[in-house]
Formats: sequence, structure tokens, C-alpha cells
Amino acid sequence: MAKISSLLALLFIILSSIMINHLHVASSTKWCVAKMNATNAQLQGNINFGCSEGVDCGPIQPGGSCYIPNSLVNHASFVMNAYYQSHGRTKKACSFKNTGTFAVTDLSFGKCVYVS
Repeated sequence: MAKISSLLALLFIILSSIMINHLHVASSTKWCVAKMNATNAQLQGNINFGCSEGVDCGPIQPGGSCYIPNSLVNHASFVMNAYYQSHGRTKKACSFKNTGTFAVTDLSFGKCVYVS
């Protein structure tokens, strides 16, 4: 019985290592989001800039898939990420005058999809 417990423990360790390594690879994807200390004026400026530079801002409009929650920080994060993803995924493309930062967790929810 002790031998079976040892084998099960070893199997658990091996499978856990595989999952941890898999999660590490998955977390290498980055999304660009607004910093929580950005002002409303900065967030609105980021939205205006991204939308004027070719980002599809339809999803953050009333009735759009990312309109809810209806907040500047959520709308700006969506636009900033779309801009970042379509402009080379560089640190500069997520700067937004130092109001952007990186997230390693996908912020997509329901029908609202953050491009990666």
C-alpha cells in the first residue's frame, strides 16, 4: 500500500510540473491595459487616440460587446490593448504617455474579446 501511495505522489508531482510549465507558456501572452492611476482625461485621450488610429471602437459603444461595464478605465483598456496588438506589441505601443501597463491575464469576458 505504501508503494502505491508513493507512485501516486510521484504521478501527482509529474502532472503538476507539466501543468505549471504549460501555464508558464500560456502566461507569456500580454495585454495592454490602463493603469489604475490614470486620470479620466488621460483615459479619454487614449480612447480618442486609439479610435483615430484605426482601432475598431464599435465594441465599446452602447450596445457593443464591451460596452458593459461602462467605465472609462474598461473602455480605455480595450482600445489600448487593440492598439498595442495591432502596432507590433512593443513596449512603446503600450506606453500611452505612461498610462499603459501590461497584464498577463486575459481580460476577455462573455462576448467581449480582448485581442491577443
